[in-house]
Amino acid sequence: MELGIGMFGDLAFDPQTGKPREAKLKLHEILEQIKLADEVGLDVFGLGEHHRPDYAVSSPEIVLAAAASITKNIKLTSTVTVLSSAEPVKVYQDFSTIDLISDGRAEIAVGRGSFIESFPLFGYDLKDYNQLFEEKLDLLLNINNNEVVNWSGKLRAPLVKQTVLPRATNNGKLPIWIAVGGTPESVLRAAKLGLPLIVAIIGGMPKQFQPLIEFYKEEYIKNGHDLEKMQIGIHSHTFLSDENAIIDGYFDNYASQMNRIGASRGWAPYTKAQYNGGRSKEGALFIGSAEEVTDKILYMHELFGITRFIGHMDVGDPSHADMMKAIELFGTKIAPQVRKVLLS
Repeated sequence: MELGIGMFGDLAFDPQTGKPREAKLKLHEILEQIKLADEVGLDVFGLGEHHRPDYAVSSPEIVLAAAASITKNIKLTSTVTVLSSAEPVKVYQDFSTIDLISDGRAEIAVGRGSFIESFPLFGYDLKDYNQLFEEKLDLLLNINNNEVVNWSGKLRAPLVKQTVLPRATNNGKLPIWIAVGGTPESVLRAAKLGLPLIVAIIGGMPKQFQPLIEFYKEEYIKNGHDLEKMQIGIHSHTFLSDENAIIDGYFDNYASQMNRIGASRGWAPYTKAQYNGGRSKEGALFIGSAEEVTDKILYMHELFGITRFIGHMDVGDPSHADMMKAIELFGTKIAPQVRKVLLS
């Protein structure tokens, strides 16, 4: 199983001014954190796309390109690229460029997006939400498989004998994952296409996702894809410390971000009881000591047979020092123990 870290570039807000802290500082911190994740032997690093004042990263490709030049082994992926409001030609070109800079370490995870601010920003109509994703995924896969592209759809001008360059290192092909939040239609699409699946499990009980992942496995096999090549990952909110006070105090960071998001979605204020319940064995939060999180990751492997776990680790913008320590724990304590158990 591959183990990695994901981030969105969360920005904490100053309680006095009500303003987020500087994106410039956060971006420099993220690069230091990616470098450390590589140095401690983690397998993958993912960065997500948002267009809001509480996130520093609107262009994961740019940050991942910078990271490609300061890392040696770690895979670099989006988590996710909001493909519905992106241009597939440019998405491929950006990630193939990262791939060339990094000597073949780039991947793409594409999704429809649970945040919708990119649609009006880039001039797309939300009534086309589903069709945009279907068409753009079809085009991206065409580009990934063909240097010279012929393609037509309803929501974009056709491509006729257009050459898309540069090409990625593996005969032009990048790994493309489908990221889902639990919609059966999205899972079915990934299974039919034989694409790797990554499921965001950020609330409730992970066990509730078992039927969905079994559905993916069944449809993947039914559609004639090679079982040996099947990849399933989960992406869950994670934070690590061996100091109880830091884990307890992290509730403030976590709740502040959940409440900012929830304010626009009609959620009730986030409570300490939710936080503690999420941290339990059956909950969706991978927040605790290295031992606790190790046990929980192994439990996810037992439940789902996952091949990748990405711990989303900057919710609420914890301090850089705490982030660096959490990444160190993930690489030096959790990863070796998980690998040892799975290889035994």
